[in-house]
Order: sequence, then C-alpha cells, then structure tokens
Amino acid sequence: MSNKAAPSNENVNSNADFDAGPGTALILLHGGGPGVDARSNWATVRSRLSAAFHCVAPDLLGFGTHISAGEAADGRIQGPHAWARARARQILSVLDDHELERVHVLGNSAAGGAAALALMAEAPERVDRAVLMGGAGTGPLPRAIPFYDRPTRESMRATLSRLVADEEDHRDHLDDLSLLRLEQALRPGAEEAFRSMFTEAAEGPPPVDLTTIRTPVLALHGELDRVSPVAVSERLVEALPSGRLKVVPGAGHWIHVDRPDEFCTLVGEFLNA
Repeated sequence: MSNKAAPSNENVNSNADFDAGPGTALILLHGGGPGVDARSNWATVRSRLSAAFHCVAPDLLGFGTHISAGEAADGRIQGPHAWARARARQILSVLDDHELERVHVLGNSAAGGAAALALMAEAPERVDRAVLMGGAGTGPLPRAIPFYDRPTRESMRATLSRLVADEEDHRDHLDDLSLLRLEQALRPGAEEAFRSMFTEAAEGPPPVDLTTIRTPVLALHGELDRVSPVAVSERLVEALPSGRLKVVPGAGHWIHVDRPDEFCTLVGEFLNA
C-alpha cells in the first residue's frame, strides 16, 4: 500500500492508506487496542488482500494519524456507541473523497467492527457485504484497561500476547509490534481518547439496532479467542437478518495473524460470492 492523503471534508480528516488493486473496493477497519493503527493491524494480510481488492485502510478516529481526535462535528465523543457513529461518518467521508459509491467492509473487533455496524445502519446503500471479526465490539465493555495502569513495553507485549492463540508462534512479530504500539499509545491524547471509548456515557446514542441491518455479514471468530468468547459472535449473527458465523479452529482473537491464509480465503470467498 502507498500512503496517500485524501482530501478532508469540513468535519473529519479522512487520510487513508490505500492500494489501487483490482476488484471491488474493500475498506479495512482496524481493531481497538492501545496503540493500534491501520498499517500495523493489517500487515500480515495486506499484500494478499490488495491482490484481490482495491483496499482502503484508514486510521480510525482516536488512533494512528487521528490518535488524539476526540472531537467530532457535534463536539466531544464519549462512550463506545458515540465513537462508532463518529467513525461511521469518518468512513463515509473516506468513501466520498475516493468516489467510492458501494464497497465491501472488513471490520476488526471493538473499533473496526463496531464502526462497520454503525456504517451499515446509517448508510446501508454504501455497503455490499461485510466481514466482522472477534464479535465486532458487541460484547460487554472491558472492566479494566490494564496497559494504561502500567504503560511499559512489557505490559504492551503482554496485552498483544492475549490476541494470538500461541505467542511462541509469533514471538518476533509481537516483539517488534510491542515497541511500535507502545510509541503510539504514549502519544499526547492517546490515553484520554482510549479511555473514553470504553466508558459508558451518561447521555449518548443507543447501540445500533442489529435487526435493521440487511447487509450480508460473515462473522469470523477464533476458536481460542481469549478476548471475546465465541458466544459474542453467536449472539451477533442471531440478531443480524443476513448474518452467518465461521469459527476458525486453532485461532485466537487475531485470526489474520494466527491463520492468515485461511483468513484471506474466507474473506475472499464470502465477498466474491
């Protein structure tokens, strides 16, 4: 992927990393862990996905190039549902700036997955099909944010190790990634933005009504996910009128890291059906 800045609209800067590959546009929406950004999230599958799709990978509000973006058009963002809706508006800005009328969406976990659901609820005509990972943020909020209680490389490494099935299989990758994500997570405004994503607001929008989303959705969930149990995705697809679930054997929360080839095959088969 090349790093190219798209124009911004009056509300949200929509910089996105993209690759002008063949096929339908695929919007890659990264997860919601501390210090994440689009490039690091999709590094293990980016080249293969880009060979089949026109991939667009924005840093979502609150992360990466938008790491301290705690403001949206209507003021300060507070709570997971408000963040999801703000990111849906951001994604619409990306689509408009790149003149993409109808796209596929791949949403990872509590940030990208929740944003994808909000996007499909707000602008269903813009999304053809969607793949959601790790429950798409529809499970309960985390009770604590251990990394920011002790923000060191060691605690970041421990945080990342929970995302894979067996950290010994990814030792070098996790070592490199822990340093990169530590630097991002310690940038000014990052902790404040992150905590606001997982704190219920006293007043704020309700969760997305999943029963109104008619877009075909494939929910992928790792059999050995230690972050979000498979039951979260089971409830998700039960609520979605056109949802289906695939549990990936031997994979943890990061299916695209534990099983990259199988992941890309599943994504490609569903989106091209």
